[in-house]
Amino acid sequence: MSTLVLTAHGSKDPRAAANVCAVAELVELLRPGLDVRVAFCEQNTPNLVDVLANLPDARRAVVTPLLLARAYHARVDIPQQIARAGVHGVRQADVLGEDDRLVSVVRERLAELGVSGRDRGLGVLMVAIGSSDGAVNARTATVAAKLAAGTRWAGAAMAFATGPQPTVADAADHLRRRGARRLVIAPWFLAPGLLPDRVQAYAREAGIAMAAPLGAHRLVAETVLDRYEQKVAAHAAA
Repeated sequence: MSTLVLTAHGSKDPRAAANVCAVAELVELLRPGLDVRVAFCEQNTPNLVDVLANLPDARRAVVTPLLLARAYHARVDIPQQIARAGVHGVRQADVLGEDDRLVSVVRERLAELGVSGRDRGLGVLMVAIGSSDGAVNARTATVAAKLAAGTRWAGAAMAFATGPQPTVADAADHLRRRGARRLVIAPWFLAPGLLPDRVQAYAREAGIAMAAPLGAHRLVAETVLDRYEQKVAAHAAA
């Protein structure tokens, strides 16, 4: 059996690293006997380069990004770190992406706030990390429509906490123009951290309730394991 190297961006906020470790534990529970290692691109230890360099058989490793979007860290940073590790045969799985299971987790987080899909006066602000790649942002933006599907909400809109438009304030104005009398923020973040805290500060100032991030949820772990298995199956079929 190969090794799943669960690889996250890294953060100065210890809550983010703790969430990565908690997701790794859930993956191990879902697949007993699987060798699961945690690694970070920066800010935290162990670093991905060091983890790969110290594996007994790196040729059996599948670096599985704990990332939502296929932006810089998935396309550039992780491949570069794999190359710097100086080992051969390491494979990289796809990011979690706009998986329906993750959208289900967002619905659960909103339900924890008492949000109902029948609330016609509600506008839901989904807030994600922005990318310099417009195509990446366009894919991320599809999550808002997925979340709103089957509801009676006044609407759901994607906003970006960094980089591109629309900002959270822009998206809030858009939803109000569509008839939303109340707003709630649904963060498209994997874990608590400095950036979610900035969004939370805006929410408090604006009087808007904010749901919890995805966190260490079983469906997040299932999605991670699915990405790993897809890569293993593709390698076996090659």
